[in-house]
Amino acid sequence: MSSALAPVDSDPYGEGAVLRKVAVMDLEHARAYVRNNHHAVMATTRRDGRPQLSPVACAVDDDGYVVVSTRETAYKVKNLTRDPRVSLCVFPEGFFGEWVQVDGTATIVHLPEALDGLVDYYRRVAGEHPDWDDYRNAMAREQRVLVRIELERAGPRKSG
Repeated sequence: MSSALAPVDSDPYGEGAVLRKVAVMDLEHARAYVRNNHHAVMATTRRDGRPQLSPVACAVDDDGYVVVSTRETAYKVKNLTRDPRVSLCVFPEGFFGEWVQVDGTATIVHLPEALDGLVDYYRRVAGEHPDWDDYRNAMAREQRVLVRIELERAGPRKSG
């Protein structure tokens, strides 16, 4: 991890734009963290500009994209269709401890193209399914999509 000066969008003290030293994480380190920690909160942007937050499970596919399974009818899909910018705060199963924020651009993959990716996603998060035909049918019944996030930035990685 290295440090860099980064602009802060808002100044809580009303003194104008400020620069702050922030920890920057290498994207490969972030991917390695996500491969081992699947719990996250996804932030998308509502039409009014406010964040919409969703608890999700995430993984990293063979191409290095962070992937999330969700329903086509979910608000996060509507938000990402309109504005593909997305952030995830990824943390360990026990919640407390090290965590990482990843930011990127999302692509929504719809069925039937998403099916192989959804199977791969499940294997990465939960292992083998006892009945893959049942899983595939459930994905269609639930109108599942695969959100693929191309990472652009990661960090800081902190404890607490």
